[in-house]
Amino acid sequence: MGEQNVSSTDSDVKLRAFVKALLEDLRALERMIEGDMFETGIRRVGAEQEMFLVDNVGHPAPVAPEVLAKLQHPQFTTELARFNLEANLTPYVFGDNCLSRMETELHGLIAVAREGAAACGANVVLCGILPSLRQSDLGLNNMTPNPRYFALNQAISELRGGKFQTLIKGVDEINVTHDNVMLEACNTSFQLHFQVGPSEFAKLYNVAQLVTAPVLAAATNSPLLLGHRLWRETRIALFQQSVDARSSVHQERGQRTRVSFGDSWVHDSILEIFKEDIARFRVVLATEVPEKALAVLASGQAPLLYALRLHNGTVYRWNRPCYGVMDGIPHLRIENRALPSGPSVVDEVANAAFYFGLMSQLTEEYAKIHELMDFDDAKANFLAAARHGLKAQFTWVDGKTHTAANLILDELLPKARAGLVRSKIDGGDIDKYLGIIEERVSTTRTGAAWMLSAIAGMGRKGTLDHRQRALVMGLLARQAKGDPVHTWDLATLDETEGWRESYRVVGQFMTTDMFTVRPVDLVDLAIRLMEWHHLRYVPVEDDHGLLVGVVTYRAILRLAGNPTETTESVAVSDIMRKNPITVSPDTRTVDAIRLMRDKKVGCLPVVRDGRLVGIITETDLVRVASQLLETYLDTV
Repeated sequence: MGEQNVSSTDSDVKLRAFVKALLEDLRALERMIEGDMFETGIRRVGAEQEMFLVDNVGHPAPVAPEVLAKLQHPQFTTELARFNLEANLTPYVFGDNCLSRMETELHGLIAVAREGAAACGANVVLCGILPSLRQSDLGLNNMTPNPRYFALNQAISELRGGKFQTLIKGVDEINVTHDNVMLEACNTSFQLHFQVGPSEFAKLYNVAQLVTAPVLAAATNSPLLLGHRLWRETRIALFQQSVDARSSVHQERGQRTRVSFGDSWVHDSILEIFKEDIARFRVVLATEVPEKALAVLASGQAPLLYALRLHNGTVYRWNRPCYGVMDGIPHLRIENRALPSGPSVVDEVANAAFYFGLMSQLTEEYAKIHELMDFDDAKANFLAAARHGLKAQFTWVDGKTHTAANLILDELLPKARAGLVRSKIDGGDIDKYLGIIEERVSTTRTGAAWMLSAIAGMGRKGTLDHRQRALVMGLLARQAKGDPVHTWDLATLDETEGWRESYRVVGQFMTTDMFTVRPVDLVDLAIRLMEWHHLRYVPVEDDHGLLVGVVTYRAILRLAGNPTETTESVAVSDIMRKNPITVSPDTRTVDAIRLMRDKKVGCLPVVRDGRLVGIITETDLVRVASQLLETYLDTV
């Protein structure tokens, strides 16, 4: 759950004290490994379930602190945003019916979360990225009021030295700037934990790196971000960019980001990773360390390694090494962070079964994976899985290229089954969960595929916001039934009755696909744009996207009626309306209507930080009114 009593490293004295404790923790860990102090001979598995909170029409509900106050449950904790929750599952000995027990516990925890959310007017949805999220939801006002999160935001922002730039290309392209780390809150995961012994850590960690790609390809569930169709698992690209603390200088030098897959196989032990992360990444959070790790170790007890664990929590490897102490006995774990939340509980446990089975089996078959396969191929496979899902092309251990779907069906599912049998997992559970993976891959109906098909099926009906919320409400209804995603019917626009919510603010229906001109352009260009696309208003923006004016059809008519002027020599800046009246995406629709009426204007450019992001006109308002009337008549 993470250390909460932390602060940013704004004091040199505090920073040096923490780094001293961090290095002492590392020495203590090294001695513990040399002294065989770790629990071995037993395998445990566990998970962390992250989730979104939504209101009754499918928008994010920033009520997590209130929900936690209602729950008073030790397994629940906060996440970065007020619309996220996290539940920590009980560790299970890997064997027998541990998978079905995990599913039962997950259902119980989510039921508890839904009960607490309902008391706060909200509900719980499992998905990698919530389709109905808007950029306005990602302000610091929605950051969970916890010192750790604000300190992390301050520290990373200072290291970054400027705004965060997010550029992701898929079917669509998104290119946004943001002034804080809250874009990371768009992501929720189902994180898997696999306990390992120190002597086997290297080979097991390498196998985890190898199998993450095919498991992720079968589990993708995050294809949409802020209305854009991007990667099948957009979380991978978004997380890396949303907490990228590198300054422009560090980016030019090619310094690794804090979110990474890594650059090489591990050869000897977990110490390789911790040493590299301490060397590469500056301390961004510090706390007073309540123990001297070496002194605790000398007394015969296991230190908690506070400093090492805190620093490790600010470096986000997709397979992260973890140290823990349970009942006074230390242990090591591999935490797989790549898999998304959802689309259903049984789908998540099926993903876990596939992963755990491969970890168990391939550790025996590929104990020296570093001699069989280039690390760059494993890394490329991972990125391909995130981008393309089951359509990804993998370079595998045999040196051949396989599609993700064929590799899973022909080779990896039998190996996962053998690994689960080897670990003495209940036969019925093996059939159930690996059967779900087989059906999902055979039908190519992942969560991501279901979302994209549902959105495509809605066409251009309603507004984008309406379609996104209908998708969220469709997720909610099907998750409540508990069936795996490959059996789901597609969500439709009538999944949500909150149609009025789609027109509450101008950002929900404004036109974003605009034709614009520059002040230096010829008026003839503006005239042709109006003629070709039946426009009455053309925004004028500079080369940086800043709105500087509007050309109106009325101004064109005045120019045409002036016999002393010819359009061949007139610049846009000569006739544009300067300093036009504008609104923001969060302006209420009713306020925009009043503004247009009072100021007698036919259009309102929509700006954010001075930059043009959309436009609304009288035509848009007529269209909104007609859609509202049509929807209303359909419901009576």
